[in-house]
Amino acid sequence: MVSKLTGILVVVVCLCAGAQAKVVIPTVTVGNPGNAGEWSGESYGGHGPNRICGAVDDVYDIGKYEVTVGQYTEFLNAVAGTDSYDLYHSSMSIQRGGTSGSYTYSPTPGRTNWPVAWVSWGDAARFANWLYNDQPTGSQNPGTTEDGSYYLNGAMTATELMAITRKSDATWVIPNEDEWYKAAYHKNDGVTSNYWDYPTQSNNAPTAENPPGTDMVNGSANYDDVINHPIDVGSYTSKPSDSPYGTFDQGGNLNEWTEEPWETLLYRTTRGGTYDDDPDVLHAAHRWGDGPAGANQFIGFRVAIPEPATLSLLTLSGLLAIRRRR
Repeated sequence: MVSKLTGILVVVVCLCAGAQAKVVIPTVTVGNPGNAGEWSGESYGGHGPNRICGAVDDVYDIGKYEVTVGQYTEFLNAVAGTDSYDLYHSSMSIQRGGTSGSYTYSPTPGRTNWPVAWVSWGDAARFANWLYNDQPTGSQNPGTTEDGSYYLNGAMTATELMAITRKSDATWVIPNEDEWYKAAYHKNDGVTSNYWDYPTQSNNAPTAENPPGTDMVNGSANYDDVINHPIDVGSYTSKPSDSPYGTFDQGGNLNEWTEEPWETLLYRTTRGGTYDDDPDVLHAAHRWGDGPAGANQFIGFRVAIPEPATLSLLTLSGLLAIRRRR
């Protein structure tokens, strides 16, 4: 089990032992535990069933960026030599070589830092389990992808995936809707119900501007609907492209999975916006949903870590025990 802090420490320990370096997921801390939520949904100028969103009782960490093509490629190379549970999709900007049992994967050139798309909710949960299990190499089984923060045990259908819940000892997770919403829109001003309308610290929809250092035309802070594909995560680095807690792209590149059921029992809520949306769709009142077994070019995900301070202490204790045994 690792957190933001301990993930870096574990990399150092493993490198000293000559092992392969691990994927590092940059995260930011979301504080102000016990804040109030606010209404979101179709009755509040948006889309989807009405729900109070954003109230979170605990401090947590969340991915600064969406999970990238490069990070997901490392995951596939670790556990998808056979790919028993279809973690790979031929459209996800990742190339697959070899035959079943010895598949290898590489990012499509120029797309390593794009957010990975064509991932189902089940794929995202298996990625979180892989992080929970300290990024092992091997077949897709309880020690790699099928147990950890979520007990999947081969779940593949929409009905099976809707029955999956976060375990009490979860570390890396798909954020629930409140965790996602708070990181994107809460003003980071204490235990309040104060929220921005957009995840760029603004009540105004993002306006067109080029990301720094590029020739892109008609992009915007976290948003683009002209080039017709995602761009590198965190491309809009100038403030206020980030949220009040320091996340990027919660208003695009891609819509993102959350844990929350949406409208029917066979949908999970997605949040954010995509490169193909109008800016007003990035408004906090817009809630979307999709089948957890499905995947498309508009949905990706980021991961989160509940109660990072507690997890850090646990892992630091483990590292001290390792040192004493050496």
